[in-house]
Amino acid sequence: MDALDLPRPAWMTEDLVLLEEQARRFMADEFTPNIDRWHEAGLYEREVWTKAGAAGLLCAAMPEEYGGAGGSFAHEAVINREYSLSGFDTFGAPLHSGIVAPYILHYGTEEQKKRWLPKLATGELVGAIAMTEPGTGSDLQGVRTKAEKSGNGYVLNGSKTFITNGQHANLIVVVAKTDASAGAKGTSLMVVETDDAPGFRRGRKLAKLGMDSADTSELFFEDVRLPAENLLGTEEGQGFYQLMKELPQERLIVAVHAVAMMERALALTVDYVKQRSAFGKKIIEFQNTQFELAECKTEATIAKVFLDHCIGQHIEGKLDTVTASMAKYKLTDTQGRVIDRCLQLFGGYGYMDEYPISRLYRDARVLRIYAGTNEIMKLLIARSL
Repeated sequence: MDALDLPRPAWMTEDLVLLEEQARRFMADEFTPNIDRWHEAGLYEREVWTKAGAAGLLCAAMPEEYGGAGGSFAHEAVINREYSLSGFDTFGAPLHSGIVAPYILHYGTEEQKKRWLPKLATGELVGAIAMTEPGTGSDLQGVRTKAEKSGNGYVLNGSKTFITNGQHANLIVVVAKTDASAGAKGTSLMVVETDDAPGFRRGRKLAKLGMDSADTSELFFEDVRLPAENLLGTEEGQGFYQLMKELPQERLIVAVHAVAMMERALALTVDYVKQRSAFGKKIIEFQNTQFELAECKTEATIAKVFLDHCIGQHIEGKLDTVTASMAKYKLTDTQGRVIDRCLQLFGGYGYMDEYPISRLYRDARVLRIYAGTNEIMKLLIARSL
């Protein structure tokens, strides 16, 4: 599915083209036939993770010595785009591979990397990052979850909400206060292995406007005992710094999905208006349809060019927080506008859940909220002025 007819970006090497083809075939065989069923059930099966791991679609950017494919963010971007083009926007693998695994790779001890990364790559472990709390939203400095020293380890207490992969995750990176009096410098990342962990409890799978089969959940930690080696890294108080360093990649991942969802919406709409007739002619023959789709294709093309620029910068280690924030804010805003106009061209059928454009419209809305709201993005951009 290539609705934009753009030349291959400079960062897209031959091995990435092969990966794209492999990922597309795998998703067409394994995921696409089940998406409607998962949508109806409100959850996909746990085995989806191990299938993705066996296909080499998890932790592609992790070094081979830790079980990954030894690739770069380019590999993650190609795989993530294919998830969205296949309609599987609700799968939490982009967070698992592109956010949780890099925290461990960049900040974990050698023992932590060897212990957790290979199992994340196979899907034996499903990763989640537990930042948001009921009262904090985007305010990471306001977290109340505490990890207090106890003997040779810690006792973790608190609750989190809106946690992607919450129902399946069994390795959760928890943002907690190790020193409540030190502000941002009192924040640490604690790694909780949830299997048979006393005091850990999953709350309900949250009912949402969209992303129906995504297992977004509440999590509760009540006197969860953690050994000292489950502090990510070697010293307390590094959590806020670790979070800030990884946010540009998180925001770029959101931008990848925003553009891919636009591409899919455009392709679905062009196909529909060429088949559907009204007043004796195809809908594509009306000038209004042509003008609307011309604008949508133009906006999506500009978005993809900027996205490819940002991916290229990130691969070279040059993507700064401000530019990543621009990509996240602008491309998700554009996505909302484009998908809204595409749905309009479906008429009444666009409002029917059985049409993928309806699901795209609902699923797209959250991209302007998560990974930091677009208002927070504007604040970060404004600071650079």
